[in-house]
Amino acid sequence: MSEQSQVVQNKVIETITPELFAELRKVPILSSLTDDELHCVEGVGEIHLGKDEFLVHQGEAAHFFWILLEGEIRVFQSQSEGHEGTIYKIESGNAFGEVPLLANIPNGVNLQTTMPSRLLQLDEEQFWSLMTSCPQVRKAILANMAQRFQKMQSMTVQQEKMVSLGTLAAGLMHELNNPGAAARRAAQQLRENLMRMHELSLKFKECDLTKEQRHCMIDLQAQALAVKQPLRMNSLEQSDAEEALAEWMESNNIENAWKMAPTLVSIGMDAKELECARNEFDGPLLSEALSWLEAMVSSMQLVGTIEESIGRVTDLVRAVKSYAYEGKGLKQSIDINDSIHATMIILAHKLREKEIVVEKNFAPDLPPLHSECTGLNQIWTNLIDNAIDAVPQHGHVRVRTWAEKKAGNPDDTQADLCISVSDNGVGIPLESQPLIFDPFYTTKPVGVGTGIGLGIVQRIVEQYGGIIRFTSEPGNTEFVVRLPSDHAKD
Repeated sequence: MSEQSQVVQNKVIETITPELFAELRKVPILSSLTDDELHCVEGVGEIHLGKDEFLVHQGEAAHFFWILLEGEIRVFQSQSEGHEGTIYKIESGNAFGEVPLLANIPNGVNLQTTMPSRLLQLDEEQFWSLMTSCPQVRKAILANMAQRFQKMQSMTVQQEKMVSLGTLAAGLMHELNNPGAAARRAAQQLRENLMRMHELSLKFKECDLTKEQRHCMIDLQAQALAVKQPLRMNSLEQSDAEEALAEWMESNNIENAWKMAPTLVSIGMDAKELECARNEFDGPLLSEALSWLEAMVSSMQLVGTIEESIGRVTDLVRAVKSYAYEGKGLKQSIDINDSIHATMIILAHKLREKEIVVEKNFAPDLPPLHSECTGLNQIWTNLIDNAIDAVPQHGHVRVRTWAEKKAGNPDDTQADLCISVSDNGVGIPLESQPLIFDPFYTTKPVGVGTGIGLGIVQRIVEQYGGIIRFTSEPGNTEFVVRLPSDHAKD
């Protein structure tokens, strides 16, 4: 049984007493009525409630209209996780309850007394009789309803602003976490590399390197420093090159061959490039020379990671500022492959932690993206991060880019840029698929997913004039982003 049905109706007002006349005169919607017209409230109920008693619960059907003669009523909404949001308080002399009756909708709020209260209660029949027989009351009630609607609309707009601000702040913190963690981790590894290089340099000093050995190290150093950033290779090419170099290093008794090979391959080093080192250094000294070279290359790449991470933080701050002030940015050309590659470097630690196999297939002739919009990295960060979370240990994540002519318009020479991120995780449940772009909806466990990522992704893709689509089944989930290669904000 609802609280509303438990309200005790103390009595029915058969005749209006002088005291009640005086009270009704203080009610704004009745103040303009004559004494004879005030008799229209005869026959209504008078009820008494104690402190903290409910008059009505949110979601209940509307059956009554009230006039508060004494006391105070708290109007609030029940929110998720048991939270309550007080909207306003009704003080004595005010009438309320007309909105759900006139709109024929359930009560959208809870009504609870904050002190002992006394009210006049009109059922639906009495309310409509009052509206029909007393034009002045009807006019006052409708004006009262319009004022309430205006107040509710203003509050709704304010709530939407707060939700947008909360979404923006949560998204910013979510996006800052990855570059911040990457920069911190890179700084720690850089310190370890510098200590290793220092120790190896002391050993070289004690060994008194020959002129040929010094020239070999200088040449290898110059070659390594000439590569400004890691080479971009497809997964198969990279895997083959790393395996070939590691086997060559192992055949020459190099310690940690499989650990050092990926770093050296990333700058284009192969067995042929390292022949001079094998010819000039003997025994353990060869291993230490290559270890010093790998530490130097790794250190330069770590510096690049720190610079990239700081740049990402700066870009995020700039994007938030642009969002807040709705200012137009400068049109720029962006290499999609480079943008995705940088994101994967920042997320590399998460890939390593789960020992995920990453398959990359970047189109070499992909045209640049021309746009004034910002936030492109957020698309890749969210899609790849979601794929990482979805796959099991030793799972597979595939990233692919290609250019494709616009469908249905063969004469248009401008191509769309297509980006696919797929994984072999459990998939998105069928019942959840229509909801995944909704704000704050997440299929991840409590405390893991915020439900803001894909909503942000969809908004950014649309800002670029593009579309995002997905297919999902157990063992194969794929998101495809399609962006026009040239797009300017309106």
